Amino acid sequence: MKKLLLPALLILMMTGCFENEKTPPDEKNSKSQPVNQNQDIQTLATELEVPWQINIVENTVYYLSGRPGEIMSISEGTKQNQTVEVSKEIVSRTESGLLGFYIIEGSQPLEAYLYHTYQEDGRLLNRVVKVQKDEVIWKETDILIEGIPGGPIHNGGRLAAGPDEKLYITTGDAGEPDLAQDEDSLAGKILRLNLDGTIPDENPFNDSPVYSYGHRNPQGIGWTKDGKMYSSEHGSTDRDEINEIVAGGNYGWPVIRGDEEHEGMIKPIFHSGDGTWAPSGLAISDSKIYVAFLAGKQIREFDLNNNTSRTFTEGYGRMRDIEIVDGSLYAITNNTDGRGNPKPEDDRLLKFPLDNE
Repeated sequence: MKKLLLPALLILMMTGCFENEKTPPDEKNSKSQPVNQNQDIQTLATELEVPWQINIVENTVYYLSGRPGEIMSISEGTKQNQTVEVSKEIVSRTESGLLGFYIIEGSQPLEAYLYHTYQEDGRLLNRVVKVQKDEVIWKETDILIEGIPGGPIHNGGRLAAGPDEKLYITTGDAGEPDLAQDEDSLAGKILRLNLDGTIPDENPFNDSPVYSYGHRNPQGIGWTKDGKMYSSEHGSTDRDEINEIVAGGNYGWPVIRGDEEHEGMIKPIFHSGDGTWAPSGLAISDSKIYVAFLAGKQIREFDLNNNTSRTFTEGYGRMRDIEIVDGSLYAITNNTDGRGNPKPEDDRLLKFPLDNE
């Protein structure tokens, strides 16, 4: 394998390393009144510490990863912080820490995959491990992949099992844009593994976990009922993206952004133009993608049939992740992450009714 392109322009290298706080642009076909602003909205938990990914077990128990390094459990209004025991210490620094957390459906006792940052030989790296719940402790039982380039910024970190029963992992460029175009690097990629950590034979690159590349900092992934995969991705100072992901696809960072074109590279299906969304977790219901915006401070609904978008809800500050279960949309705020303006009850787990009519 080889580096596919010449090193990127230095101008893009550090631009927008942090989640930009510019106001998102007014978009065509957006409604001035958010879809869900006056609906019956429930607060399920408060005073959460930098929650990152939502899991819902049997529609009654909520498990959230917390970037400082704990799992938060919420059941019948009672919150409990649970310990994570892993073989390499979790390092929480700026955007790094305990990020992705995906509970294996039907596991008993509960098992999950974790994505977390660690330090080795003076470098920040990321890894994915398997853990098992033992009362109030989640204990490491297996290592799936290590050595993913990391840093204080751009760690990616989302985990999800696809309809093909493979584990998908988003990784950021770790603040080094050229790594995204390097097939030999695990940075700036979406990775695909068998659930035991081995590499699927049908992956697009021989003996490699890389599924797609040319990503800056993807933080959300999901699938429609017909198996199409979508991802949300942070741009630099603007042009945040929603992409349709295909095996072996090159999504252009740091060579192209927004509507720019280059042979062999794929443009986003939606982007933020001159504004900033800082999109994180996403969930899909029918033909609509719901995306949590950090800098954009809203949940936005993207309609794949009409190629339009509108605000689903806003007014809660920075939004980190979304999960949709049985006609309800669950979301976590992220105002305690060092970039928001937290209120006394932050951060919160919220429940919204979902209407796809």
